[in-house]
Amino acid sequence: MGTSEDMFEGEPAELPAPMPRGTALYRPGPGPAVVRHVRGYAPFVDFCADQGARPGELAADPEQLIRFLRTSGPELAGDGTLGEAAAIFAGNTIARMRADAQWTAYEAAPPLVGNRNKQFEVGRLVDRLRDADDAAVQGLVAVLLDWARDEPEEPPQMPPLPVPPESGQPRYVRPALPTETYYTREGELIPYGRHWGAGGPDPDSYSVDSHPERFAGLHAVARALIDHLTAVYDVDVQDDPVLAEELLMRGGEVLQAVKLTPRDSGAASLTFMLTGYPGVMVHAGVLHDFPFPSCGCDACDETVETVADRLEMLVLTVAAGGYSERYPVGRQRWSEYALTAVDGSGSESGRGEPGPLTAARLHDAELRLREAAGGWSPWQLRGN
Repeated sequence: MGTSEDMFEGEPAELPAPMPRGTALYRPGPGPAVVRHVRGYAPFVDFCADQGARPGELAADPEQLIRFLRTSGPELAGDGTLGEAAAIFAGNTIARMRADAQWTAYEAAPPLVGNRNKQFEVGRLVDRLRDADDAAVQGLVAVLLDWARDEPEEPPQMPPLPVPPESGQPRYVRPALPTETYYTREGELIPYGRHWGAGGPDPDSYSVDSHPERFAGLHAVARALIDHLTAVYDVDVQDDPVLAEELLMRGGEVLQAVKLTPRDSGAASLTFMLTGYPGVMVHAGVLHDFPFPSCGCDACDETVETVADRLEMLVLTVAAGGYSERYPVGRQRWSEYALTAVDGSGSESGRGEPGPLTAARLHDAELRLREAAGGWSPWQLRGN
């Protein structure tokens, strides 16, 4: 009978299924199961016993485990199965250090363990300990213990629920966009939107922005959205280039800035900035800017249609009450946003340090978002 794997809480499981990297928009659905106890570490438990070490004590004492892994480096390096088992044991020990820690896996990448703030590649950690000096070992131990003592991370906010359009409510219609053909300097056609095959973009294309003029139609889309919102919702309208100063990002030349402020104070305002790039930037609520396009380089291969899709999704979702913001979030005092498309086509969220703002503006945002806890309200229709 083999060695039992019962050193950690719960039944041991397989590593979670790999997730695709870089996905921001997704359809609502159940997330992957949380895995905190991965099976496959029995060979390391047997090795510990052979060395006179008590695996239960190592699992409960990360510092003792790190030092044992360092001392055992040559043996672990010489046996692939043993080294892999040691990495799994170390990962389970790290997951045990925090209630919000778990194993994660991404496509074409080694497994990680940690929480949203910090993750550890345990296979690499075990390998590097073999040649680590005393200072490096002590530094790693300090990082782990500091991470374990951090305040528990606040859970992500619940996705906001937009209000569907009322019966008979006028619908937004996208204006006709110009159809243009673009070529390289050598006269070759550039099929934007399907430029790159399975091999991916040319590495040099990330620094090339051949035809930014293809995004000029975004100005027409932004103006159509402004006209639609103004006609349908009870809002105040300001049209003044100085309003661009409300944005956190700097988008170059300002051609026009328009702010729509719902008369319901519980609803999020929208400030549109039309730039000379040409592009559009939108400030939604109090702490978040959204650039369109987010990147116009040839590698990203964006078209005016795909960017217009995201611009319309943001704007119509905010008006429908499918947008929320939080600040401050956790010890890092991050800002956070979430969107749920009004047509049910997808969701989007983000979290990070707030932009370069004054303490006064951050304080005002904090007070305002306390009033909007749970999400911004839908805009009121005209005449309601």
